[in-house]
Amino acid sequence: MKTLRDVACGKTVTVTRLTGEGPVKRRIMDMGITKGVSIFVRKVAPLGDPVEVTVRGYELSLRKADAEMIQVD
Repeated sequence: MKTLRDVACGKTVTVTRLTGEGPVKRRIMDMGITKGVSIFVRKVAPLGDPVEVTVRGYELSLRKADAEMIQVD
């Protein structure tokens, strides 16, 4: 399964599943990242951390560790 960390810059993907436990998963969901939402990958830092995305009309930066918990299609 592909995660948000694997997505190339400039691509739009759809969230299929969130992995992770408890507070970490809750924090990701509180940012508006839920199953079925579209995510546009705006920028990826040179070393891959952080990833800058657009979700529900706003911009968000995610750490690699958090991006790995977001499975996409």
